Amino acid sequence: MKEVKAIIQQFKLSSVTRALQEIPGFPGMTVSDCRGFGKEKGKGKGKEGPHRVVEDLIDYIPKVRIEIMLKDEMVDLVVETISKAAHTGNPGDGKVFVYDIEKAVRIKTFEQGEEAL
Repeated sequence: MKEVKAIIQQFKLSSVTRALQEIPGFPGMTVSDCRGFGKEKGKGKGKEGPHRVVEDLIDYIPKVRIEIMLKDEMVDLVVETISKAAHTGNPGDGKVFVYDIEKAVRIKTFEQGEEAL
Protein backbone atom coordinates (compact mmCIF):
# COMPACT_ATOMS: atom_id res chain seq x y z
CA MET A 1 0.00 0.00 0.00
CA LYS A 2 1.13 3.51 -0.72
CA GLU A 3 0.19 7.08 0.11
CA VAL A 4 0.39 9.65 -2.66
CA LYS A 5 0.59 13.19 -1.33
CA ALA A 6 0.42 16.12 -3.72
CA ILE A 7 0.75 19.83 -3.07
CA ILE A 8 -0.82 21.77 -5.95
CA GLN A 9 -2.12 25.21 -6.84
CA GLN A 10 -5.66 25.84 -5.58
CA PHE A 11 -7.15 26.64 -8.98
CA LYS A 12 -6.04 23.22 -10.33
CA LEU A 13 -7.99 21.18 -7.75
CA SER A 14 -11.10 20.72 -9.92
CA SER A 15 -9.04 19.59 -12.91
CA VAL A 16 -7.05 17.14 -10.81
CA THR A 17 -10.19 15.78 -9.11
CA ARG A 18 -12.00 15.20 -12.42
CA ALA A 19 -8.96 13.48 -13.91
CA LEU A 20 -8.54 11.19 -10.88
CA GLN A 21 -12.23 10.24 -10.90
CA GLU A 22 -11.73 8.90 -14.44
CA ILE A 23 -9.37 6.19 -13.12
CA PRO A 24 -11.23 2.86 -12.70
CA GLY A 25 -11.22 1.81 -9.04
CA PHE A 26 -9.95 5.16 -7.78
CA PRO A 27 -10.28 4.87 -3.97
CA GLY A 28 -10.96 8.54 -3.12
CA MET A 29 -8.89 11.28 -1.55
CA THR A 30 -8.59 13.77 1.26
CA VAL A 31 -8.09 17.46 0.47
CA SER A 32 -6.73 20.12 2.82
CA ASP A 33 -5.87 23.77 2.44
CA CYS A 34 -2.25 24.53 3.24
CA ARG A 35 0.33 27.28 2.75
CA GLY A 36 4.02 27.26 1.94
CA PHE A 37 6.83 28.38 -0.32
CA GLY A 38 9.45 26.70 -2.45
CA LYS A 39 12.90 27.37 -3.82
CA GLU A 40 11.76 30.37 -5.85
CA LYS A 41 11.67 32.38 -2.61
CA GLY A 42 15.40 33.08 -2.88
CA LYS A 43 15.55 33.79 -6.61
CA GLY A 44 15.53 37.55 -6.83
CA LYS A 45 12.06 38.16 -5.42
CA GLY A 46 13.30 40.70 -2.89
CA LYS A 47 11.04 42.58 -0.52
CA GLU A 48 8.38 43.19 -3.17
CA GLY A 49 8.05 39.52 -4.21
CA PRO A 50 5.34 37.14 -3.08
CA HIS A 51 7.50 35.86 -0.19
CA ARG A 52 8.52 39.14 1.46
CA VAL A 53 9.19 39.18 5.19
CA VAL A 54 6.73 41.30 7.16
CA GLU A 55 7.26 41.73 10.87
CA ASP A 56 9.24 38.46 11.01
CA LEU A 57 6.47 36.48 9.26
CA ILE A 58 6.75 35.03 5.79
CA ASP A 59 3.91 35.55 3.30
CA TYR A 60 3.08 31.96 2.44
CA ILE A 61 1.45 30.95 -0.85
CA PRO A 62 -1.94 29.20 -0.49
CA LYS A 63 -1.91 25.64 -1.85
CA VAL A 64 -4.00 22.48 -1.67
CA ARG A 65 -2.75 19.17 -0.23
CA ILE A 66 -4.22 15.96 -1.65
CA GLU A 67 -3.71 12.65 0.17
CA ILE A 68 -4.58 9.32 -1.46
CA MET A 69 -4.08 5.83 0.00
CA LEU A 70 -4.01 3.15 -2.68
CA LYS A 71 -2.76 -0.21 -3.87
CA ASP A 72 0.80 -0.31 -5.19
CA GLU A 73 -0.26 -1.06 -8.76
CA MET A 74 -2.20 2.23 -9.01
CA VAL A 75 0.65 4.53 -7.94
CA ASP A 76 2.22 5.29 -11.32
CA LEU A 77 -1.11 6.07 -12.98
CA VAL A 78 -2.24 8.31 -10.11
CA VAL A 79 1.08 10.21 -9.99
CA GLU A 80 1.02 10.71 -13.77
CA THR A 81 -2.61 11.85 -13.69
CA ILE A 82 -1.99 14.41 -10.93
CA SER A 83 1.17 15.68 -12.62
CA LYS A 84 -0.53 16.22 -15.96
CA ALA A 85 -3.73 17.74 -14.56
CA ALA A 86 -1.89 20.13 -12.19
CA HIS A 87 0.76 21.23 -14.72
CA THR A 88 0.89 24.85 -15.90
CA GLY A 89 4.62 25.09 -16.55
CA ASN A 90 4.95 27.99 -14.13
CA PRO A 91 6.85 28.12 -10.83
CA GLY A 92 4.75 26.86 -7.95
CA ASP A 93 2.96 24.05 -9.82
CA GLY A 94 3.65 21.83 -6.81
CA LYS A 95 5.08 18.43 -5.99
CA VAL A 96 3.95 14.80 -5.67
CA PHE A 97 5.35 12.44 -3.03
CA VAL A 98 4.88 8.68 -2.57
CA TYR A 99 5.14 6.97 0.84
CA ASP A 100 4.87 3.38 2.04
CA ILE A 101 1.85 2.62 4.24
CA GLU A 102 2.61 0.15 7.00
CA LYS A 103 -0.96 -0.56 8.10
CA ALA A 104 -4.52 0.52 7.35
CA VAL A 105 -7.73 -0.22 9.25
CA ARG A 106 -11.28 0.64 8.16
CA ILE A 107 -12.89 1.70 11.43
CA LYS A 108 -16.45 0.81 10.37
CA THR A 109 -15.70 -2.85 9.51
CA PHE A 110 -12.27 -3.44 11.09
CA GLU A 111 -10.95 -4.58 7.69
CA GLN A 112 -7.20 -4.30 7.46
CA GLY A 113 -4.57 -3.88 4.77
CA GLU A 114 -5.69 -3.32 1.18
CA GLU A 115 -9.25 -4.36 2.09
CA ALA A 116 -9.41 -1.24 4.27
CA LEU A 117 -8.81 0.99 1.24
